[in-house]
Amino acid sequence: MGRTALYRDTVPYRPARAAVQLDLDVLVLLMPGGGARRHSLDGVSATISDGFVARHEPRRQRRFVRMLLLERADGQREAVITPPDQGAVAPTAVRVPEAPAGAAILDARAWEALAEWLLGGGRLAACSIADLARLACIATPQFAVLIGEVAAQRALELAWFAGGPLRGGSDLETALVPLVVAAKDSPAAAEALVSALAHAAGRR
Repeated sequence: MGRTALYRDTVPYRPARAAVQLDLDVLVLLMPGGGARRHSLDGVSATISDGFVARHEPRRQRRFVRMLLLERADGQREAVITPPDQGAVAPTAVRVPEAPAGAAILDARAWEALAEWLLGGGRLAACSIADLARLACIATPQFAVLIGEVAAQRALELAWFAGGPLRGGSDLETALVPLVVAAKDSPAAAEALVSALAHAAGRR
């Protein structure tokens, strides 16, 4: 009796991602099929859940995802999940909650940045420079400028405490390294970096 096996999918499954644009009090999800979902963040309750599953359409496999659920008092809800193609396959014999079919899929780094920001209550004062660099990658241009100003203030404080006010610019540049790295791949982070350097130059 013959045996048949599928060694590897000829085209790896990769569901289309949404893009995110985050402002200080507004979240916009740009959906891959066109259109945008706009959400005011004032009064939104954010919850992270692990162990949800999403359908893997080509082979009908369920894959684990992490889900960020945004809920408003008026009953409006928005689910944002990590990419199903990057999750582990869930056993079919185990009953696991399923993510909503219309959930927006974000790349893992963008999902993490958004989740950290919302669970932190949307406070820039609580962010490190590394946090600000991740946040800048999903920010609108105007929010990126504000993030850059906050990053500059953090960097100036670090340079001051490390060596006093008369030290050169090397300490400042070192403190801003996470933002420099993020700016290589993200235009929004580049906007934040330009803002940070300009703000730091003015303050020094």
